Formats: sequence, structure tokens, C-alpha cells
Amino acid sequence: MNNITKLLCSVACLAATSVSAKDLEVTHWWTSGGEAAAVSTLAKAFNAKTEHNWVDGAIAGGGGTSIPAIISRIIGGEPMGATQLNHGRQAQELIEAGLMTDLTDIAEAQGWRDIVNPVSLLDSCTVDGRVYCVPVNIHSAQWLWVSHGAFEKAGLAIPTNWDEFVAGSAELEKNGIVPLAMGQQGWQQSIAFGALVLGVVGVDKFLEVTGNKNADVAAGPEWTRAFKSVANARELARKSKVQDWNLATNMVITDTAGGQIMGDWAQGEFQVAGEVAGVDYSCLPGMGFNEILDTGGDAFYFPVIDDADTKAAQMELASLLISPEVQVEFNLAKGSLPVRGDIDMSSANACMQKGLNILAAGGIMPSNRQTFDADTDQQINDLMAEFWATDMPAEEAQASYVSIIKRAN
Repeated sequence: MNNITKLLCSVACLAATSVSAKDLEVTHWWTSGGEAAAVSTLAKAFNAKTEHNWVDGAIAGGGGTSIPAIISRIIGGEPMGATQLNHGRQAQELIEAGLMTDLTDIAEAQGWRDIVNPVSLLDSCTVDGRVYCVPVNIHSAQWLWVSHGAFEKAGLAIPTNWDEFVAGSAELEKNGIVPLAMGQQGWQQSIAFGALVLGVVGVDKFLEVTGNKNADVAAGPEWTRAFKSVANARELARKSKVQDWNLATNMVITDTAGGQIMGDWAQGEFQVAGEVAGVDYSCLPGMGFNEILDTGGDAFYFPVIDDADTKAAQMELASLLISPEVQVEFNLAKGSLPVRGDIDMSSANACMQKGLNILAAGGIMPSNRQTFDADTDQQINDLMAEFWATDMPAEEAQASYVSIIKRAN
């Protein structure tokens, strides 16, 4: 009996003995080329391994557009069968309102606390000791992606950290290359902000602000230097006019930009384009400075639906998402790290191996969505959107950020 069969057998013990096939709508915001390839692995596995049918509910526009639409449907009494959300506190109010399905029985039966690594991903959706999500991957935001072709065209050595990248920016521009690709959306700019600040202030000072909400540290000289570094990066991205993150990634793929600060989901775009890690592009975790990654990423939640067959289909999907075979296939396609620490990822590319090694060494920290509530996270995104789109002085941006941290939950 293979692992998936064992897992599904354990679900059968929790569900009704006789289950009708169901169409299960699954909402998500994975719509870029690499993301679509990854989500198709989940749909194919669900259709092949169960009697049910995955009905794809892709929502274009990323999490900023999708999350409000998903929450609105659930609150409005039109729930989907399952939905992607990020690790963290996005579903907290829905859970407290009794609108999300309790997965504790299946989590305990299958020993999720023993296989999810780090277990904090499960803790992020555990309320009053009850589990409400199945984590599917780990995404980290602290990556600099570098185009080899762009630097070679400019006659430059491939940089190994952010400082070397900045040192080559003038020569890139002389050769008609945009130094830094950047999509014009606040969440993308927040990612760049966080990665740059982490590189300047170091892990301890970064976590003191984002984890402990210490506004005094955020107002201090280390963070002043960090905001000035972000202002310098803003100048490098001035000629990057694209809107979406995957279009910015494409600038790196086509060698029209020197690099991009983006999460490791960018790997899916490189793979679809046939790019080879270490040959066509480099990946610098922690901007080449800090061997640490945040534990962002995705989990699936299952809205409460008063139908026994639908609930049984939900439990089968939950089991499948964390099964070894699906974890390998999905994460290889997505460019993310698996949540299981007991599977063979030897076929992963060089960039994923870097992330796996950092994870194995314990070089992790919580993501902003695990430390900030949704309102605080959005306030930071809005501030970054304004900062990157205007000539707002670094001092003014820092003062606004300190004010947000003072009020943060």
C-alpha cells in the first residue's frame, strides 16, 4: 500500500463510509505561468486519486485582490470547497466566527505535528488547540535574483551580494539595462523593503521590530540607514514600468534587467522559461548577507459546508495536499520548499537546494503575515506603494513606519 493510499484510508475512517463524487471548487491566486503549472499538479492528483473533481477557481490579481473576494464569499454564505490563503492570521476572524472546518481529527490521525517542519506553520492556523488548515509549502521573500546575461553584457562579474549588485548598477544602465526590476504594487515593494532592511539592520534588530513591535528600535539609527538603502534601491528601479511581479521576473529572464528582489516563487517562472539555476541566473538568499529565510507560503482552508459528501471530499483533498508524492511534485513545480521534512528533494535545482540547506540548519524566522495582523500588513504595503512611486524622503517614510509599528497588532 503506497503512502497516498494509506493517507486516504485514514481519511475514510473519519468520513462517511459511502461517499458520492463531488465537484469541489478550489479558489487560489496562482495564475502566472509557473504558478499555473504548479497548481495543475494538485488538480491532477485530486482527480486521479479520488472519485471527486477539482473545479478550478483561479482569481487573477494576486493575494491583494483575491483575499478580500475569498473572505467576502465565505462571509456572504457562498463558500467554496477549499481555498488557498497564506500562513499567518488571514483566516483568524473566519475561524473565530465558526466559518472554517476544524481539521484536528485528520491532523491528529495523520500526525501532522510530527511531519510539518517548522511546526510553527501549523501553529499559525491552530486556534484554542484546534487545527484549521493544511500547510502545503514554504515561501521565503528574502531573495535577490540576478540575470547572468545582463551582467555579462555589461562586462561585469556576477554579483554575490546586494552591495556588489549596486556597485554594478551604473554600468548596467550604460548598456541600456534596468538595474532593478520592480512591479508597481505595494506588496512587491514591501518584499523588497523587508529584504533590504534585514540585510542592513541584521536579524536581531529586524525581529525586534517586526516580532516584538519595538517602535523605538524602528526609529533608531540602524533603521535610518536601512531606509536610505531602500531609497537608493528605489532609484535603481525607476525605469521598471511593469505592474505584475511575474513581468518583472521576465525582465530578468530576458536580460533586460539586472535583477529582482522577489520571493522564491519566481523560480517557477524561470523553470517554465527553461532557465537553469547557476547558468542563466543566480539566486542570493538573504540578499547574499544573511543565511536566513522567512516561513511564508501557503495553506489550504476548508469553509464549513453543511453536506456530508462535500465534507468527505474536503478531507480527502486535505490528506492529499500533505501526502509525500504531492508535496514533492507540487513544490518542485512551484519553486517552494515542502512542509514535510521527511521526503526526498534530491532532484531540486541549485536554488531550491540553498533554501533546503538553510531550512535544515534552522535559519528561519516568521513572515510578516505571521507577526502582523492583516490591517498592519496592509498599512505597510500602502506606505511602500507611496514611497516607491514618489520622491518621499527616507526620513518621512521611516517616521510613518514607526507610527504603524506603534499601533501594530
